[in-house]
Amino acid sequence: MLPPQKFREIVFQILYSADFISGEEGEMIPFMMQELKVTKRSMVDAHDRMNQVLKKLDVIDAAITEASTEYSFERISRVEKTILRLGLFEILFDEKVPPKVGIAEAIRLCRKFGTPESADFVNALLDGIYKKNETATEPALSE
Repeated sequence: MLPPQKFREIVFQILYSADFISGEEGEMIPFMMQELKVTKRSMVDAHDRMNQVLKKLDVIDAAITEASTEYSFERISRVEKTILRLGLFEILFDEKVPPKVGIAEAIRLCRKFGTPESADFVNALLDGIYKKNETATEPALSE
């Protein structure tokens, strides 16, 4: 069993590569297993997680587009966009990952795969979306 951070990195990498390659799971899994030095089970689980993210892509990309006031969606780098997609999936749809952990992990991925500036950008966007989502889901206080 992979540690959650390593699993998240693998999901990020295959989600990122899926943007470039339209290969089938049967082709991608052996290649990525060799490249990332992980088991087939880990790759299958990561591929499943990637598919879960892709199923919610319309909602996720709409949230990114709405929250990004400084840059149009098209101007966000692929690395940042992929990290935002994974982070938002965890914040909005994965009940096993606390939102603060999802944000912290997205920042960690930025520092590892992106730039310090991208970490600040991703943090600001995810935090803003999280806070907006929390406010929208809180019940109105009755008097």
